[in-house]
Amino acid sequence: MSELARAVEEAQSLVKKVLGDIPAVHGSSVNTQGMSLDPAGDTMNLEYMVTMLDIPSSPKLKALSADFTLETCLSRMSEGLRLYSGLLQVLVGRLASPQKLTELHADLKDLQAQVHKIQELSRVSMLEAQTDVSGLSSRLTGDYEVQVATHVTLAHLRSFSQDAFRSLRNIGQTSSSSSS
Repeated sequence: MSELARAVEEAQSLVKKVLGDIPAVHGSSVNTQGMSLDPAGDTMNLEYMVTMLDIPSSPKLKALSADFTLETCLSRMSEGLRLYSGLLQVLVGRLASPQKLTELHADLKDLQAQVHKIQELSRVSMLEAQTDVSGLSSRLTGDYEVQVATHVTLAHLRSFSQDAFRSLRNIGQTSSSSSS
């Protein structure tokens, strides 16, 4: 197995861990009625709050193609991980019991380092788009806003992580077929 294939597998493992931890982190951090990670149980329409809090959305990931290269995929994945890392950092400082969120943040940092390693092994350039989430803290004026921001961030992180897992699987399949 090549070093690249091993790095992709390690990244997939970290994404699985993040995906597995999100429900527990949500359960320990979000206690507002109606905010559930279960799409059927999500009874609240939070679009207005997301707009008001100006919570950024993550970059879109998709299967590798001529229009969506390995370089683009990895740079968007890295950008998304930086975004969620920054959002979690803001939220950690605002929650009463941030322990599980802090652990999730550490896992995202590990995943970010692993994606960086994949970029290096793939010999693709590393485009560093800056994501500024510093203003979010000033918009979290009360407990409800913190709860909404935490809920939305974790729900979006889950969706992004699912896409990242599929992308990593696609990268793994592509790299193994090109190296054989």
